[in-house]
Amino acid sequence: MSYSPGLHVLGSIHSEQQQLLSVYQGLQTFIDERLSHYELNKLGDYYHSFDNAGFTGVVCLTESHIAFHTWPEHNYLTLDIYLSNYQKVNDEKSRALFEDCCAYFKATAVERTEVKR
Repeated sequence: MSYSPGLHVLGSIHSEQQQLLSVYQGLQTFIDERLSHYELNKLGDYYHSFDNAGFTGVVCLTESHIAFHTWPEHNYLTLDIYLSNYQKVNDEKSRALFEDCCAYFKATAVERTEVKR
């Protein structure tokens, strides 16, 4: 197939930053800033806090999505970034956004998988 719909980056991230893993508002602001920086188009987002147990969030983009789920009690989060190549190749933006999120959470260990769609 000559057309590649995009790059899907999946990660398991370990972090000792309990506050960052517990409260989504800082991440929400950070993601909005990164989306603007990378000129990505947000359609909407939804975040949900669990009682004393982290949060989940999804950001819908014209290019596809970003999703998070955190477990502060295990110093752990999962991250899912898929940016399609709707109007231009976004593979490097997918990788850069993943790295930005690792830096935001001050990752101590990262397991990463890339799937070329």
